[in-house]
Amino acid sequence: MDQSAALIDNPHSHVTFGEGLELECGIALAPLTMAYRTYGTLSAAADNAILVCHALTGDQYAAETHPLTGKPGWWARLIGAGLPIDTDRFFVICINVLGGCMGSTGPRSPRDGGVAEPWGTEFPPVTIRDIVAAQAKVVTHLGIHRLFAVIGGSMGGMQVLSWAATYPDRVFAAVPIAAASFHSAQNIAFNEVSRQAIFADPDWRGGRYWVDGLVPARGLAVARMMAHITYLSEEALTRKFGRRVRRDPHVAPVDADAPLSLFGEMFEVESYLRHQGSSFVRRFDANSYLTITRAMDYFDVAMDHGGDLSAAFAGTRTRFCIVSFSSDWLFPTAQSRTMARALNKAAANVSFVEIDTDKGHDAFLLDEPDFDRTIRGFLSGCAEHAGLG
Repeated sequence: MDQSAALIDNPHSHVTFGEGLELECGIALAPLTMAYRTYGTLSAAADNAILVCHALTGDQYAAETHPLTGKPGWWARLIGAGLPIDTDRFFVICINVLGGCMGSTGPRSPRDGGVAEPWGTEFPPVTIRDIVAAQAKVVTHLGIHRLFAVIGGSMGGMQVLSWAATYPDRVFAAVPIAAASFHSAQNIAFNEVSRQAIFADPDWRGGRYWVDGLVPARGLAVARMMAHITYLSEEALTRKFGRRVRRDPHVAPVDADAPLSLFGEMFEVESYLRHQGSSFVRRFDANSYLTITRAMDYFDVAMDHGGDLSAAFAGTRTRFCIVSFSSDWLFPTAQSRTMARALNKAAANVSFVEIDTDKGHDAFLLDEPDFDRTIRGFLSGCAEHAGLG
């Protein structure tokens, strides 16, 4: 497979900072290019901007047709005129994360910013705070000093928390969704299994697969399949697939009453996961996957505050809305409650909502009316408080 199929070299909107960015690891990454998309119109006072932070496998195409897959934006049902994140009212920004593969500087980028060999596995380790620091440069470039809101789910929720802790004076409202203040040992373990699947692919070639025009497609697909299981709930999988079996059209038909053969049939859930894996390989870079999952693993808001999460938000004036989903076992509600208690201890303005759903962690990406109403209501209330028209 041509690896260039997983990368957009010239996204619709991008900005390059010649001075680059000094990462938490001590390495200065220069130049720095960040790809982004915007929706709506920035007000004259530049006070109506909402930053939408994407999850691990998302990108900047939140509310429009994706240029590689042809599919609708991953939050197209929420972002738009008259929708919960109303572009008639708000100026919406979505930025491809640092380390990504849709135009922002990452492992596929040339080391000197020109035509040199890509970084590959030598791309420096980045953290969620590095990702947010790069986003802050874009926000400043757009002429925005203070964001009306920062919103995101899963890894996007981690970015929201990092924004609120690192730049409290630049965030009026924060909405971390299906997230936690640190990545749990279980989640780190899942990520490591996914990474090992990539390493085990014979086309991995020590991370220099592009030299021979290869992609560790099987390993990356398995990594995606593994991760995708964690995004769903048992109830959702049972409702959608159960134990139904489909016949493989490439294998000669057998007696319908005959027992299952090893290769002639597959469960529908197997077919679904294989599709998820194969489609993912066509749009994502393996080294970016390794880089971003590691950034998630490092994430721990309280770590720099003596382990006291409330200290990370001491004195904050940001208004918070924490959202969790009852069937999310990847980032369970208990972790959201911990965040809410810490914010209450810091005397922050915080509301907490648990959405009752059987759709699992990915509920924020799916049709969930109660969630949509929560986002609309919170943003409308904050807009009234802020005096936005």
